[in-house]
Amino acid sequence: MGLPQFLDIEFAATATGYLPTAMAWSLADGRMKTVVVTPEDDWLPDDPDDHELDLTYLQEQGAPALDVVQEMSEDLGDTTVFVDGLDPDESLLEWLFESLGRPLPFEVTTVDRLIHGVDSGELEDWRRELMVTHGLEPQLPESGVYALLLLARDAGLIQGMEAGEL
Repeated sequence: MGLPQFLDIEFAATATGYLPTAMAWSLADGRMKTVVVTPEDDWLPDDPDDHELDLTYLQEQGAPALDVVQEMSEDLGDTTVFVDGLDPDESLLEWLFESLGRPLPFEVTTVDRLIHGVDSGELEDWRRELMVTHGLEPQLPESGVYALLLLARDAGLIQGMEAGEL
């Protein structure tokens, strides 16, 4: 069995809801993947003033949403993936997969289901402290995933890894 797997999503607001713009997830061996998501045309409001998306950046740097969903399915299928529980990660994932006609192949739950004996407020303080200590940018999904890996390590759930190995 590998390491716990974590996921974080960056998103933007539109007039009709939220759209995933970037995401990161960890693999069972501790490696991490990060991707910018190119939105599908039908996801976007008709009025360009009804969203705060940098479409040029997303189109130039992003991967097609279907490719992202397929890669996530291959990497995370049939497992439980943990999120920080602060953002609408679970609903964004469900929406993303559903909008592309795909079932969500993995279970998503919050990190407090993994780390026992610490309430969610204390976990968030601990995660925030790790982000500051390690100079992580909170708006980057890869920083969120790295902080969750550090949290799991410091909680004793990842054995045999020193601070420099994550």
